[in-house]
Amino acid sequence: MLIRRAEAGDAAAIWAIIEPIIRAGETYALDRAMSEADALAYWLSPDRETFVVEADGAILGTYYLRANQAGGGSHVCNCGYMTSPAAMGRGVARTMCAHSIEQARERGFRAMQFNFVVSTNERAVSLWQTLGFEIVGRLPKAFHHPVRGYVDALVMFRGLC
Repeated sequence: MLIRRAEAGDAAAIWAIIEPIIRAGETYALDRAMSEADALAYWLSPDRETFVVEADGAILGTYYLRANQAGGGSHVCNCGYMTSPAAMGRGVARTMCAHSIEQARERGFRAMQFNFVVSTNERAVSLWQTLGFEIVGRLPKAFHHPVRGYVDALVMFRGLC
């Protein structure tokens, strides 16, 4: 798998990955009816670096890296990851997270924080824990899951130094 910065020509492939995840409404606190333009503007926003994962000429996943806060909190970064449904179980998310940790260190970030991990996203929670993230906070019933109703969101954190 090759990871590279996203380019303008990647927009259609990124949309093909993020649209079904946004529409499902099970893992991101985004408007399920979000337009393609708004979703791409969010994912490719100038306040973040966006990357894609390729294998055999196909984009299998995408992630962004950004400062979690401004000013005194700017030494902590935040990421968002989405994997093509067709590529799930192939190590794409693990590869992206490992890459993001490396990229964050290179940029001088001292820690990484995931602000809102939906507790029912058990695969992601487990994966992040195997990569050194700890659950440092629980937001009771903070996410309205379309199938399971109101569920907790987790704050996950790991140092990078």
